[in-house]
Amino acid sequence: MIAAGADLKIYVATRPIDFRCGHDGLAAKVQEMLGLDPFSGAAFVFRSKRADRIKILVWDRTGLVLVHKRLEGCKFVWPTIADGVMRMSPAMFAALFEGLDWRLVRPEEARRPQVAG
Repeated sequence: MIAAGADLKIYVATRPIDFRCGHDGLAAKVQEMLGLDPFSGAAFVFRSKRADRIKILVWDRTGLVLVHKRLEGCKFVWPTIADGVMRMSPAMFAALFEGLDWRLVRPEEARRPQVAG
């Protein structure tokens, strides 16, 4: 199970991938394309060419977890296609996973209290 808590790092590959890739193929893409460690515990999000499917790869300390989601009748909102990776907040990830426009999610900055109590 992927729990998108505040400490989960989420990386999004901005270029579509071949969706025939499984656990090992995606782990290799994380290393080669993104230059990151697939066994770090971070979530890595990949998209299909049509943008109606995503795959999420996570190492949960016991094995690689692969989640595949297909939207029916619509597409995921995705960053501009380019080489590279972008970081996403857990709130943005939750919106993306639901098929919503994650670009509208703006995390509110926590203000430091002036006085205790």
